[in-house]
Amino acid sequence: MTLREVEIATDKDVSNAYLSQLENDKIAKPSPNVLHTLSTVYSASYEKMMEKAGYISPGQNAEGAQHGKAATCSVDNLSPDEERELLDYLNWYRSRSNRN
Repeated sequence: MTLREVEIATDKDVSNAYLSQLENDKIAKPSPNVLHTLSTVYSASYEKMMEKAGYISPGQNAEGAQHGKAATCSVDNLSPDEERELLDYLNWYRSRSNRN
């Protein structure tokens, strides 16, 4: 996919300029909500992306991570939209976990 195609696939939640900065190492640690959005677009493992970004340790799933580490690392920098997205994801994740 081109950067523009990814931008469109994310409904412009992740801009092609942001993606370019990620590719060129100008952004070292994308936020968990960006990783979640990209994992959906790329059909990639969200946990693997969180691991690669350094939010969780290799081989450790989200349940084995230090409680709250990923969620609190950028809590002071969340926009209202990001907070809403994180809460939506948390609700989805918990509903998925409750089914298992």
